[in-house]
Amino acid sequence: MTVAASGLKGAATPLPHQPLAGLRVVEFSHMVMGPTCGMVLADMGAEVIKVEPIDGDRTRHLLGAGAGFFPMFNRNKKSIAIDLHTPEGAAAARKLALSADVVAENFKPGTMRKYGLDYASLSAVNDRIIYVSLKGFLPGPYEHRTALDEVVQMMGGLAYMTGRPGDPLRAGTSVNDIMGGMFGAIGALGALIQRGISGKGQEVQSALFENNVFLVGQHMLQYAITGTPAAPMPDRISAWAVYDVFTVKDGEQIFLAAVSDAQWKTFCTAFGFADLLADPGLSTNNQRVMARERMMPLLRERLAAFSADALGTRFEQLGLPYAPIRKPEELYQDPHLRQTGGLADITLPDGARAGQTAGTTLLPFTMDGQRLGVRVQPPKAGEHSQALLAQLGYSADEIASLRAAHAVA
Repeated sequence: MTVAASGLKGAATPLPHQPLAGLRVVEFSHMVMGPTCGMVLADMGAEVIKVEPIDGDRTRHLLGAGAGFFPMFNRNKKSIAIDLHTPEGAAAARKLALSADVVAENFKPGTMRKYGLDYASLSAVNDRIIYVSLKGFLPGPYEHRTALDEVVQMMGGLAYMTGRPGDPLRAGTSVNDIMGGMFGAIGALGALIQRGISGKGQEVQSALFENNVFLVGQHMLQYAITGTPAAPMPDRISAWAVYDVFTVKDGEQIFLAAVSDAQWKTFCTAFGFADLLADPGLSTNNQRVMARERMMPLLRERLAAFSADALGTRFEQLGLPYAPIRKPEELYQDPHLRQTGGLADITLPDGARAGQTAGTTLLPFTMDGQRLGVRVQPPKAGEHSQALLAQLGYSADEIASLRAAHAVA
């Protein structure tokens, strides 16, 4: 996006891999969905200001599976700590929001209206504001329900498709929170282009439930087209004859695939399976799919003598699809990620390891041949409050008064 296309005035020409430089985003968010939206914009060069409570975003101090949330999704941001419950704090937050090109929030419906921070209130003063509202549900019968990633996975068919029959299982990451935030950022980018044409902002809404339904849309269409409901993934009828996890030598596991007739021929020839290649009942992929009950036990028995490394090496030489079964922590040593700059160090802002470094993953694309890296470390709570309030025109004495009133920190 060019400066002209975004409608920004007076901004320097951004670097190719920081196209949003000069854009100000004010983010009222917590947990994953809202912070993801802000992170995407921040990684592309926007100045993203995270508004936190006086004692900091509670996400900073989550344990267990939530321990990585804050450092993962809040890099490249500034932090200002404001108590919205005080008149002085709410006034400062409104002043900050009105200075923004984009405001993003992911609180319950009605929350932002209480502080005059909703789209109607802000756009009445500054009609150029783009307002990204990230919710559990888009407006409708469910909009006032409390939603979590797991809630919408269960009600939206994803848990049913992920687990075995009778055992619904949530996906192994915050898939709807992350993608919902991404769709919010995509909407913001579209709104910025439109603002460059019309001169006016607009409200963008993204929601967990609708994101989840989009993900299972292919299964809904399968039913609409064939009349056959989609089976859970572990129990599905595969479209490909060889598309499976194999347990091999020493109990190791590896995913192997041969999804075309040419790949089947390559596979059988390389491993000396001339009898399978010559079997007329296994000539085409569809025939092999129908013959999986007799074919797969043979393949599992024959491949069990190989190590996972040996199979992976041979499949790579042959150009056949394969994948080792990796755990998340093992990806820190992945040679491709290490050599291509897919990981970057961040300084942890909170907890027992505050001040220490840890590796994080970057957005999965390049711009102008460069990965979008870490320019600003995940901030400490209120780290930039003083400077940002001064930018808004508050004097040193006024800022001191706000601190004394516990309106900011």
